[in-house]
Amino acid sequence: MCELRSSRRYRRYLRLTRGGKLRINRGGVKATERLVGKFVVHTNDDTLSAKDMALGYRQLQRVEQAWRQMKSGLGLRSIYHRAERRIRVHMALTVLALLLKRIAERMVGDTWRNIRHDLAGIKLVKLLGPNGTIWQVTEPRPSAAKRLKILKIAPPPPILQVD
Repeated sequence: MCELRSSRRYRRYLRLTRGGKLRINRGGVKATERLVGKFVVHTNDDTLSAKDMALGYRQLQRVEQAWRQMKSGLGLRSIYHRAERRIRVHMALTVLALLLKRIAERMVGDTWRNIRHDLAGIKLVKLLGPNGTIWQVTEPRPSAAKRLKILKIAPPPPILQVD
């Protein structure tokens, strides 16, 4: 009971009766219900309308979500740069990657997750034999070949290198 009463998260929804029993504070619940689904956006630019601010905020959320998806899809880890030029290059590459992702989504008319899933079937295989090594690319599945064609990317050659 003490933990719930001292919790910053739950204490507004609870009240203590005169008999020392814990009860739900209906007023706190109703106050929270009025705010559910609403958010506040603040700016110092008084030329923006409420609609423009909301659209800008939602676009920011999309960029952050795309960044998280890209990092998880590529298996990126945190990178700490010290030199300003490296930070600038890192940001430029990040923006370029997001731009390419959005262009691919719009050209194909599908999500990046589905595009990546189809293209992930194209593999580079190293074949070792008594006469040398061959680097071969697997043949794209029909779905991957269709995506490459829409994106105007030539399919990779079947044999890349013979050593």
